[in-house]
Amino acid sequence: MSVLPLEKITIEPKNPATSCVIWLHGLGDSGEGFAPVVPMLGLPHDHRIRFVFPHAPEQPVTINQGYVMRSWYDIKTMDLHSRADMAGVLDSEQLVHQLIKEQVAAGIAEENIVLAGFSQGGVISLFSGLRYPNKLAGILALSCYLPSADQLPENLSAENSTTAILQHHGEQDDVVPLNAGKIAHELLKQAGYSVAWKSYNMPHSVLPEQLTDIGNWLKIRLFND
Repeated sequence: MSVLPLEKITIEPKNPATSCVIWLHGLGDSGEGFAPVVPMLGLPHDHRIRFVFPHAPEQPVTINQGYVMRSWYDIKTMDLHSRADMAGVLDSEQLVHQLIKEQVAAGIAEENIVLAGFSQGGVISLFSGLRYPNKLAGILALSCYLPSADQLPENLSAENSTTAILQHHGEQDDVVPLNAGKIAHELLKQAGYSVAWKSYNMPHSVLPEQLTDIGNWLKIRLFND
């Protein structure tokens, strides 16, 4: 796993940024896959949210015959309990920390940063956000699961125990089963997290209606000035 700063697409608001969404893509995709959604979120034209869409490092992926592709971690099997290579998950968590530090160095407070992600990227955003030592604005977990399967991760952050979490999932998802997302949701809810859930009539993808919902959620999380 690379320790160099990740290549990324950064979309600046018209006014100086006071908050940031770091949005991680899914397996085999790149930051370019989600960068086009920003205008579809329905944000006010004068919003101050910077969007960062990093590109995952390239590495072999076991379930894809070892082909090298952009991936946040290796996927060794489709079994939920052993799907995620935890060493790779921990490496990517450090890359997320690095992305956050870059934003802090650019003047964005950690409490004004949302970690977002789809599929594999959602796994990393959820895992990293739950464990991040300082308060974040929110965690957006789309069509994903917990890499620790049917238990919460170790070393959970007390600072983010009240951080808003939004989970979305497709009811016809044949890549990450709906039940995988629901297991994560129930664990979070039972542990007292401020977690919201919504499913959509879609496969492993995103819908315009869903992007509007995400935009409305971001307004609540990040419009603090």
